Amino acid sequence: MNQKPLVISAPEPRTLQLIFSTEERHTFESTYEVIEMPAVEVDSIEDGLAKRVRYVVGQPALGEETLSRMAQLKGIFNVESNLINNMPYDELFSRGIYVLTTGGVFSKPVAEMGLAMALCLARDVIDADVAFREGTERWGGDGNVEARLLSGSKIGIIGFGDLGRALAQLLSGFRAEVSAFDPWLPPSILEDCGVMPMTLEDIMQTSDTVFVVASVTADNVGFLNASLFSTMKPGAALVLLSRADVVNFDDLMQFVADEKIVVASDVFPDEPLAKHHPVRQLKGFIRSAHRAGALNVAFKQMGRMVLEDMTLMDQGLPPLRCKRAERETVGRMRSAPVTHN
Repeated sequence: MNQKPLVISAPEPRTLQLIFSTEERHTFESTYEVIEMPAVEVDSIEDGLAKRVRYVVGQPALGEETLSRMAQLKGIFNVESNLINNMPYDELFSRGIYVLTTGGVFSKPVAEMGLAMALCLARDVIDADVAFREGTERWGGDGNVEARLLSGSKIGIIGFGDLGRALAQLLSGFRAEVSAFDPWLPPSILEDCGVMPMTLEDIMQTSDTVFVVASVTADNVGFLNASLFSTMKPGAALVLLSRADVVNFDDLMQFVADEKIVVASDVFPDEPLAKHHPVRQLKGFIRSAHRAGALNVAFKQMGRMVLEDMTLMDQGLPPLRCKRAERETVGRMRSAPVTHN
């Protein structure tokens, strides 16, 4: 009797229940032999199982010795979304093993949250609501002294991957002047998406609203700092959606405290954030607890993508739904793994 293809499931912090619908999990578990184990145990998997593994769901640390025993391995499905430098990528690429991420499922949910944050900053929605609850509201034009429109404004996007593209699509309805900076993309790709290529310095200087959606790499940790914040327009808005490590967070807070810019962020230097962290009380700063993409519909889309790409690969075809890690860039990624769904 033929054995089912073996899948090792170690998707921490996700779970199979989280990423698969009931129907798709049934399909997954009836098509494959699925063995669930803690991520820390995968690198010491016994030989009998290692030689049968076709897929790994998750991105547990894998050493060269373990990988050499996984002779049938076709793909590693990272459902956490951050590509982590915890396995021998050169060996994976040389063997034609795909490293895939489902991070694209978060692009639309995070883009929508980013747009909501930008609108709240532009129209002071949150502080106005707090004032109303406290009985200190300002009516009519008195409550709009510092308000501005997103429509027709100048908007900059720093980083133009899946999330940057999703943002540009949402912003198209505002008929804004949208520019983007991404050193890993040629200008024509930005132009094809309807945005204007621009240098980082020009984006910071000219934009009314700046969306930061760049991944953390070995080249850009803390690259948004006081030097660049000082060039922003007075009262300009910055919306941080990718990872906090791309900014100097102390510099960012200082410019908000000095009332030079306003900021909204879904990410922070440490998560969960310490109860006494000064950003919690900072006026002009909208805070969201890394929840922009964490929607059930996005998690379930992960499972569908994994299942569809496994089906393709079982037929000897390349995966098409998940995003492939690239040989030239995967080792440069520096995002810390998330600990909460």
